[in-house]
Amino acid sequence: MQVCVIGCGYVGLTTGAVLADLGHNVSCVDIDRSKISTLRRGDVPIYEPGLSRLIAENTASRRLSFSTEIRESIVGSSIVMIAVGTPPLPQGGVDLSALEAVVEDLGAAIKKPSLIITKSTVPPGTNDWVAESLSQRGLDEDHFDVVSNPEFLREGSALADTMNPDRIVVGARTPSAVEIVRDLYRGIDAPYIVTNLAGAEMIKYAANAFLATKISFINEIAKICDACGVSVEDVASGIGADHRIGPHFLRAGLGYGGSCLPKDIRALTHFAEGHHQEPHLLKAAETVNNLQIDVYLNKLLKEVLKNKGTLEFSNLQITVWGLAFKPLTDDTRSSPALRLVKRLVDTGCQVRTFDPVARATIEGADSCSKQYRSLQGSQALVVATEWNDFVEANWSKVLSKMDGRIVLDTRNCLDPAQVQRAGLEYLAVGRP
Repeated sequence: MQVCVIGCGYVGLTTGAVLADLGHNVSCVDIDRSKISTLRRGDVPIYEPGLSRLIAENTASRRLSFSTEIRESIVGSSIVMIAVGTPPLPQGGVDLSALEAVVEDLGAAIKKPSLIITKSTVPPGTNDWVAESLSQRGLDEDHFDVVSNPEFLREGSALADTMNPDRIVVGARTPSAVEIVRDLYRGIDAPYIVTNLAGAEMIKYAANAFLATKISFINEIAKICDACGVSVEDVASGIGADHRIGPHFLRAGLGYGGSCLPKDIRALTHFAEGHHQEPHLLKAAETVNNLQIDVYLNKLLKEVLKNKGTLEFSNLQITVWGLAFKPLTDDTRSSPALRLVKRLVDTGCQVRTFDPVARATIEGADSCSKQYRSLQGSQALVVATEWNDFVEANWSKVLSKMDGRIVLDTRNCLDPAQVQRAGLEYLAVGRP
């Protein structure tokens, strides 16, 4: 098939590369000329394991190309896939301006029967609006159909999630549209969930809201465990063994972040309130997540008080390892690690940061390019992202570089015994 993918972010690039690898001819288009120039040079503007190789292979085979000419690409394609960003608005709603611009391009460029597939996360009712808008622009309904086909990829494992998904959700208006989607994904073995347009849109939001709630739940339990000397990991194992609950997303820590969960739970809350529903559980999940920074700062403050007899962070130098919201990505959007660094700076700390991949400029913090050099002169080390570089650190070397001995593990990812054997003080929440 001839496929046009509009939007060259995580979703667009990953989906485009996989579709090309399945044998389709794919044109990935974006209005960002700098991004397209980068891709044409053979460089990938995001860090995602395996993606550079897959793009290079399919670009060389001429199945994958990149362009800024959106309407020209639409004209030559039988399938148009929308993967533009839908960022949050200040009040919690969704900014659909990029999608609206695409609809304008579609209305002007579609000249032959085309299937429009929306991958972007959009509120229920949006794809119905897309179909209605195209009709109002004079587009013959025999020339297009609209499908909602949300993505469920995780940054850091996006290729595996695209090639081996748990399910393929298709919201469609006609059986023929569903069959075209099946043809598009032929070669990918996964169960299909077929529903209407709004049903597919709601599945995406509900899935992310449930995952966010699960994370906040285990973080709430971790605080209770911490108060009574119980291992939250034992609790997570005990409840995760129940097939009705499952073991995933039960690791206590600094909280969820990234480009999806925070904005999607806010968007669903905003949507619910707009339909006169009070989403108590969604609000509670977000509240718990927002308080996680305080939980770990209080833990660190108590240890500083015990060691130095002061309740002040000022004049302390603290190193934070990790800026990305999770390992195997350079994405710092809504990263708890970044929020932690900013809070430490606000309390008067001198903060030094290191991340193997992610880069971020934080006012008042010094970014270091070397992992162990970042420790020089610090009284405490905070591990904020569970990179293997940190999990497998040389703790004797860590001690030799630091002025202090405190290691705060905000991801419960380190081996406490290894850290303590090196002569360091290990801190965590829910790990007695």
